[in-house]
Amino acid sequence: MPNTKSGIRRTKLNKNQALVNRIRKSKYKSAVKKMALFLDGGKTKEAKDFLPKFYSQLMKVAKTGIIDKKTASRKVSRITKRINKLNK
Repeated sequence: MPNTKSGIRRTKLNKNQALVNRIRKSKYKSAVKKMALFLDGGKTKEAKDFLPKFYSQLMKVAKTGIIDKKTASRKVSRITKRINKLNK
């Protein structure tokens, strides 16, 4: 346990931020799993409808630093390729 008042405050802030980060990472993972379900099930229409929301969720998480922006872009790119491939 910290000895100084500022240390105590810092510990509390770190704990709260860790919780927020965990929630954000969970939302990111849920979005990826949901999109994977659509694609594996062959539900191209649902996947296409979910794509803008998927993109939005990934970029929101990326801008806060939970995942790297390049990682988010790569995932979106690969998912978009898969959707386009299924349409043909």
